[in-house]
Amino acid sequence: MKEITIGQLAQQAQVNVETVRYYERRGLLPAPPRRESGYRQYSAQDVAYLQFIRRAKTLGFSLTEIADLLALRVDPEMTCADVRAQAEHKLADVDAKIRDLKRIKGALTQLVADCSGQGPMSACPILEALETQDLQEDSLVKG
Repeated sequence: MKEITIGQLAQQAQVNVETVRYYERRGLLPAPPRRESGYRQYSAQDVAYLQFIRRAKTLGFSLTEIADLLALRVDPEMTCADVRAQAEHKLADVDAKIRDLKRIKGALTQLVADCSGQGPMSACPILEALETQDLQEDSLVKG
C-alpha cells in the first residue's frame, strides 16, 4: 500500500493538516508509523477514517460520539442495532434542537413585530423586553 504524507492525507480527506494532528491527539485517528526522519506515514485507510469523521461531523455527531461510532465499527461483538441506537439518539437531539429553535424564532418574530423601528432608543420595545425580562421566559424555555 502506498504511503502518503500528512499534507497529502489532509488534501485527500479535505481537512486541514492541523485537524489531522488534532484527531490523532484525540485518538480518533490511529497514530501512524514514522519514517526514520520522523515524518508520519499514512495510508488509504487513514483517508477513509478521516472521511468517516468528516461525514459524521456533517450529520452533527460530536467528536466524542464519533469516537463511540468508530469503536463500535471495530468491536466484533457490536451489531448494526448498536449503531442504529447511536443514530436514533442523535436524531432525538436534533429534534430537541429544532423545537428550541422554533421557540426562539417565535419569540424573536414577536419582538420584531412589536417594534416599529421608529422612535428613540429608550422606547425600543425589543430592548425594553430584554431589560425587563418581559419575554415570557417560560414560554421560550418550555414552549
